[in-house]
Amino acid sequence: MIWCFGRIFVKSGCGRQRYSVLGALDSHSKEVITVRTTENINAESVCELIDSIRRGHPDQALTLVMDNARYQRCKRVTEHAAAHDVELLFLPAYSPNLNLIERLWKHLKKKALKNKHFKDFVGFRAKIDGYLDELDSTYQKELQSLLTLKFQSFGNHKM
Repeated sequence: MIWCFGRIFVKSGCGRQRYSVLGALDSHSKEVITVRTTENINAESVCELIDSIRRGHPDQALTLVMDNARYQRCKRVTEHAAAHDVELLFLPAYSPNLNLIERLWKHLKKKALKNKHFKDFVGFRAKIDGYLDELDSTYQKELQSLLTLKFQSFGNHKM
């Protein structure tokens, strides 16, 4: 117990706040479509992403490559995708390296969030939104090389 003549106020965090981003990346055009929310990602968020993708590509055949999150494999999402003529392709478990969007998330963390301290949630959220909104203009060259599959060359070795 501490005794003093005046109250001392110590600044502390205001609690945990969440900012979730669900995204899709077009493997050909490198276009990124996101759904951003302060709530948890759930089946409704995935359906909203499917709607956004379909609005951007109304007449094209679409295949959405996804991981095995429970909210992505549920009946609501699979029925919604089928109703909007979107094929769902699920990656094998524990294989994030096969999903191109994971490279984008890694780049976001490196460029926008690494070694940064944010005074409040608004600044944190603004930094993420700024990065995602400037992908085409500021990070286009980096994004292009980041999303290009690179295979190691073995020189003149015969197999």
